[in-house]
Amino acid sequence: MDVRIKVIKTEFYEDIAEEYLSEGKAVGPCPILKEGDTFLYKSSEEAVMPAGFCPWAWVDLYAGISRMSIDRVPREPGKEYWYKHENKSIECCTDGVRPVVFMLERVPEEE
Repeated sequence: MDVRIKVIKTEFYEDIAEEYLSEGKAVGPCPILKEGDTFLYKSSEEAVMPAGFCPWAWVDLYAGISRMSIDRVPREPGKEYWYKHENKSIECCTDGVRPVVFMLERVPEEE
């Protein structure tokens, strides 16, 4: 199953940047991804990063994307799913100064 990857939030912690980065807050927020950016992972092209996607975020998110690309795993009766929607999950890159939050969503391969 294909997976839509949508940037839902970008953060930038100026105070942490000033304290720990050699360029301080001048580095600014993520220079690659912006809120609202959307990418499509094609399961037919296994492990191929979508064009324009951040390679560092790809490393962080690939396990979740791969998990979302398989058909829904049957759940035990009565067990609640962590998210409100079984076809969506929230993931984040591991940049501690300027993290980006993503929504991963299963989509039919016809889209």
